[in-house]
Amino acid sequence: MSGHHQLAGTTLRGRTAEAVADERLRTNVARAVDRFATHRREGLEELEDPDGLRRAARALKQQVLADLPGLLERFADEVLARGGHVCWAPTAQDARSYVVDVVRRHGATRVAKSKSMATEEIDLNAALESAGAEVVETDLGEWIVQLADETPSHIIAPALHRDRHQIHDLFVDAVGAAPALGTEPTELVGFARGRLREVFLAAEVGITGANIAVAETGSIVLVTNEGNGRLVTALPPVHVVVLGMERLAADWAQAELLLTLLARSATGQRLSSYTNVVTGTRGDGEVDGPTELHVVILDNGRSDLLAGEYHEMLACIRCGACLNVCPVYRQVGGHAYGWVYPGPMGSVLTPLLAHDQPEAAELAGASTLCGACMDACPVQIPLQDLLLSLRRRKAEAAGTAERTAWNAWAAAWSDARRYGATTRLATWGRMVAPLAGHLPVGRSWGAGRTVPRPAERRFRDLWREGL
Repeated sequence: MSGHHQLAGTTLRGRTAEAVADERLRTNVARAVDRFATHRREGLEELEDPDGLRRAARALKQQVLADLPGLLERFADEVLARGGHVCWAPTAQDARSYVVDVVRRHGATRVAKSKSMATEEIDLNAALESAGAEVVETDLGEWIVQLADETPSHIIAPALHRDRHQIHDLFVDAVGAAPALGTEPTELVGFARGRLREVFLAAEVGITGANIAVAETGSIVLVTNEGNGRLVTALPPVHVVVLGMERLAADWAQAELLLTLLARSATGQRLSSYTNVVTGTRGDGEVDGPTELHVVILDNGRSDLLAGEYHEMLACIRCGACLNVCPVYRQVGGHAYGWVYPGPMGSVLTPLLAHDQPEAAELAGASTLCGACMDACPVQIPLQDLLLSLRRRKAEAAGTAERTAWNAWAAAWSDARRYGATTRLATWGRMVAPLAGHLPVGRSWGAGRTVPRPAERRFRDLWREGL
């Protein structure tokens, strides 16, 4: 993992405490997600039967997952038939090694990237930079967080935690923008456009993810609002796609349904400004497009999910709708989650995909279980059920002392007489109760909490005495 990924050596409590203390961050995040959530509602209201479409999309994704091996083979065959190359990457290291090899083989020193959470997941940028390539993120939000040496805070709007004044200062400090550069969005975007245009023209390799891969034709569908995806795939002679193996549609009818819901769920748009389709390499008579296409089909733990109880998480279309309605994300932003995927979807995916990091397990606790995430999900993933399952799994893996303590508490309070006896003892020991948070069993629970002190007299005693 990159040094940007904050799971190792940190705790969820520590990261969230730091985020909550940053009032400016909380204001920026809340303003952005409120806008997205409002636009989403308005966008879905334009549809005749949005809930019916969501049910259809859920059924579609379940059908894709049920036939995923066959669809992947069909997709790979179509890519090969259209002049592309396919790499099956069981692990993140396999994917990184293949992409680095492609870049080295072409002697490329300049790489332009379009926004891709899959490449963030495998920490591709660091690997390419170690190999001597200059990597530039061309999505504006991604470029901002790259300049700030951060990871994305949101899967749709990577820099939503920063306001325009902070972005202005970053441009001045990191890339030498004139201090006189204004803070109006149009001025900031104009400055970025001028800098990034040079990257598009100079890059020897373009790297993207994929919003949808269509098995019927071997096509890659890229959805952007800035056009950078189109330039990254049209200008560099080599195009590398890093495709999460679950991001498939069997045919264009399925792709159309997913596109109908994707933009509306993400930003409220009927369709994103640019929906780009790449099918094979540049053909005879075509003036743009790659002369060499590589598709890296990334597993990285997804096969394990496909075969287990968490398979529904593979239906996620990465729209970010669950982040925009989550009360926890609203308060802490994306970096508090400590890895690539934030919000409710990240609280499920991180423990499953970053399972080599023990700190990942606590992410399942970053939820109120209010159910707003499932209500917003365009493919109706039961996120709260998956989070509860992950919490049960974490509890089962807890230490013996913790399990013994909770089992003793459950046994005591499952019987009326034992319940009465323990509450009576609690009133007698009210002076020492606050010390419980400092005992080995209660230390982790008590950290950051004020342990309540029992009342001098129990309610049941007062009731019995008629007081």
